[in-house]
Amino acid sequence: MASPRLETYCCPNRDAATQLVMSFQPEVFCGVCIGSASVSLLLTILQLLPKKGQSPRKMPKASSSSTILLLISVCDILGGLGMIFRSSVWLGFPRFIANISVVNGTDVWPSAFCVGSAMWIQLLYSAGFWWLFCYAVDSYLVVRRSAGLSTIVLYHMMTWGLAVMLCVEGIALLYYPSLSSCENGMEHAIPHYVTTYAPLLLVLVVNPILFRRTVSAVASLLKGRQGIYTENERRLGTEIQIRFFKIMLVFVICWSSNIINESLLFYLETQPDINEMPLKNIRSAALITWIIMGVLNPMQGFLFTLAFYGWTGWRVDLKWRKREIPWESMSSSTVGENSYPSPVNYQSNIHDSKKISTTDSQQTDEAISMLSEGNTSGDDRLTRSSPIYQGW
Repeated sequence: MASPRLETYCCPNRDAATQLVMSFQPEVFCGVCIGSASVSLLLTILQLLPKKGQSPRKMPKASSSSTILLLISVCDILGGLGMIFRSSVWLGFPRFIANISVVNGTDVWPSAFCVGSAMWIQLLYSAGFWWLFCYAVDSYLVVRRSAGLSTIVLYHMMTWGLAVMLCVEGIALLYYPSLSSCENGMEHAIPHYVTTYAPLLLVLVVNPILFRRTVSAVASLLKGRQGIYTENERRLGTEIQIRFFKIMLVFVICWSSNIINESLLFYLETQPDINEMPLKNIRSAALITWIIMGVLNPMQGFLFTLAFYGWTGWRVDLKWRKREIPWESMSSSTVGENSYPSPVNYQSNIHDSKKISTTDSQQTDEAISMLSEGNTSGDDRLTRSSPIYQGW
């Protein structure tokens, strides 16, 4: 799991609340982290691999949205690998880990492992938060026709720059002036926790607002394309809204336990003695949410692929061929060599007989298609539908 308590535990003079959760059944907790991260890792990779039975189709034009979705999955995969490695060392070498608690010890490797593994996990998941924020921004800008593939460079600079800057700044303030003297006061810990949870809270607060504005803009685009707002356009807008809702639902499920756990632990830190009987229920709640974090945090990678692409199936095709990859799927049919797929393509509707010929209509279709990128399904019924329906 990803928690600033991992870095705090590297301090030999750690606070009582951190000691409480980190010393609670560490073998069980590490086993839970390894199991959850391994399952999520395998299923995430399975989701992204090409599947048998999918006919090769022409590679669609890449977009910033499809690239961001892939990078979010990559961050989750690398973060999960960090959890597996850290928990495996914790379980396999208990004496090595015990040296972390030694004040003024001569062996620096336990502390280096503790700090390095914790920073790796925090950095990758923080980058994933920033990429998710960029996805919301890009979705809104695409509909407003103010973004494109070229903006991915700016997203890279913002995401990796802010993730590295906040991670290094938080760690530097926590361990200043050295590991042996860190956590002597709240002035060390608070900046570290702020830099850790800032991108998480940003996604929780800002992304729903951007998604709501994007849905409203999509409705305006669909109305302007034909001059009317039919049932098909209404259903298409609803599916885009549902997709955004699933993304935020997964995020809230996976990370709300972190906020609850941190709030409880901060409350315990303000108490003179956290072992008092009146605080028993709070201690129990903190330990329960601690275990829940070990289960839900690593599962974000797999759950996000379900929200992005839907269930892609078990039949993996490992044979190399020039074919479409799941995260860049846009449509099951193309209009022409240099044209974009129409996002509304129902066989039984009157839109099948109308061709979009103006530049404005093509830009509208392109923007909506980008929002639906990444959806893939082997179901023939879904394949015949608009790309936004594929994968749901």
